[in-house]
Amino acid sequence: MSVDAWTSALVLGGIRSGKSEFAESLVAAALTDQEGSTVRYVATAEIGDDPAWAERISAHQRRRPVEWTTEEIIEPADLLRSLGNASAEEIVLVDDLGGWVARLLDLDAEAQEQQIEALGWSVGACKATLVLVSSEVGLGLVPTTEIGAAYADLLGATNRTVADAATQVALVVAGQPSWLKQSASRAPAPAGKAAAAKPAVVVPPQEVPEVITPVVADPTAALSAPTMTLPMVATGLVIQHGMDLPMPNEEAERDLTARLATLDLPGAGFGGLSGILAFAAKTQGTATPSQWRSVRVMLVHADFLGSAAAGVDAADSQHRADQARAGAGPIGVLAARLGASLQVVDAATAEPIDLGSATTPEAVEAALRHGWRLAEEAADAGVDLLVLGSCGAGTETTAAAIVSSITGAEIAGLLGRRVSADGRVDDTAWMLRCLAARDALHRIKSVGNNARDLLTELGGAGMAIAVGLMLGATARRTAMVLDGPLGVAAGLLARDLAGQARHWCLLPDHGGDPTTKLGADVLGLDPILDLKLDLGEGASALAAIPLMQSALALAESLWQGAPPAVAAPAETEPDAVDVAGLESAAEPMPGGPGFNAPSGAYPVTEA
Repeated sequence: MSVDAWTSALVLGGIRSGKSEFAESLVAAALTDQEGSTVRYVATAEIGDDPAWAERISAHQRRRPVEWTTEEIIEPADLLRSLGNASAEEIVLVDDLGGWVARLLDLDAEAQEQQIEALGWSVGACKATLVLVSSEVGLGLVPTTEIGAAYADLLGATNRTVADAATQVALVVAGQPSWLKQSASRAPAPAGKAAAAKPAVVVPPQEVPEVITPVVADPTAALSAPTMTLPMVATGLVIQHGMDLPMPNEEAERDLTARLATLDLPGAGFGGLSGILAFAAKTQGTATPSQWRSVRVMLVHADFLGSAAAGVDAADSQHRADQARAGAGPIGVLAARLGASLQVVDAATAEPIDLGSATTPEAVEAALRHGWRLAEEAADAGVDLLVLGSCGAGTETTAAAIVSSITGAEIAGLLGRRVSADGRVDDTAWMLRCLAARDALHRIKSVGNNARDLLTELGGAGMAIAVGLMLGATARRTAMVLDGPLGVAAGLLARDLAGQARHWCLLPDHGGDPTTKLGADVLGLDPILDLKLDLGEGASALAAIPLMQSALALAESLWQGAPPAVAAPAETEPDAVDVAGLESAAEPMPGGPGFNAPSGAYPVTEA
């Protein structure tokens, strides 16, 4: 995997994992890209009296090019000075941090903490292109001695601090690297322990994203109506728990059932599609619903930093969002075939959920209002069906964490394994995502399941926008189609703020995703299809809508020639019957051996 625009990288791995070789390959690649740069190798290990250890160090020395200069550190402060004195024309390789941590064992706890914190600052402020190597604690032997346990604790704290400060973090297993963190620019140096790192200030989205219609020649046409805020926001009110929003028309749904009984249909009639007709009836407020006239896809683009996004490159989600904007890719093509407009909603990148809050409460509030505002603009433009989709690195993990927090389900059972384009199952990424979600759930176990708190700690701005979209659509009596983990997780959070929201939602297909299946079950949403598409969240909904429209079109045409539904008459006393006449007019009963007349098939007279 190529990594662009990196300035510092931490390479983690177990014993003999190939982490040093991979780090050296990063240095070689950087040296190729930065002509005229020099390489400085910072060695941290003490040779001592162990011949085997001395041979391993010698092997590292033989592998390094002769042009590289070597610097050995004696005291912990030597590494800090070395990084502080590095120039922008240098490439510095530190191998490895374990040797540096070993020199901290003679210090007291306060001095150890200060040295680790100072190392984080030094990594973040280093002017050189920096590569650091360290052993991942969880991939080594469990220490059986007190000093071994102390070393493992210090190394784990050091790894977390450096990983927070570095722009890139890779894990090497059996010689195969996986990127855990990728950022386009240098991260700020940490102000303290990694676990206490504060999330970056999120700038709330203000501009309404461009609306495109892939089948129209001029796809740049935007909404003609001016941007309006909700009356409830304009009057100083806020989106809050227990809002009284409108419910769909359940009486229209009952009348539809009566009308369906009057249609001349073979067999079981509409079968599973009758649920589509019922949903259209109650959300349109009529017993004779028609096809949806204007469909809009709202594609939420939101990425997460850290292990929650393991196995997914943020550049790939950006590519998918750009494809959709251009009316290309699965979402763009399916929207074009459907004649739907499409709106890509960019959200601020969320912080690693296993280390701290995904975003700030202020950003959540702004994102909720922004989502509601987008739903209101869509309704003003005549949209009567919204499709919620998403693309983003880490959204599946955070959606699973939210569903797990609400339902108590085990996170490992909610996160499906990621399969690459070549059919390879990435178990390493799955494990990292599970660990990130578990750490996040442990971190917030005292927070509770309040929607705002879960959005702040786990969901981020992207999820908050999705929740705001649902609430705004509910307020404007606009039906919404969900598709995938983000949709059902947002539905559960929207239910906490306004219980009516889930009744305006439809889930055509759960796609076999365990998070989506469980979330849909809690929301009471019954899928009608089982396509198992994996083309991005929103694609299954777009593929199902033509079938839904066909069912409405057929019902609409049949209703035009059908008699109006009539309620069943009240029961009355039956008229007197001439039994003798019935006996004389009755068809003779067949007889013969072995004949058994069905119960009630023929009139029975008393002797």
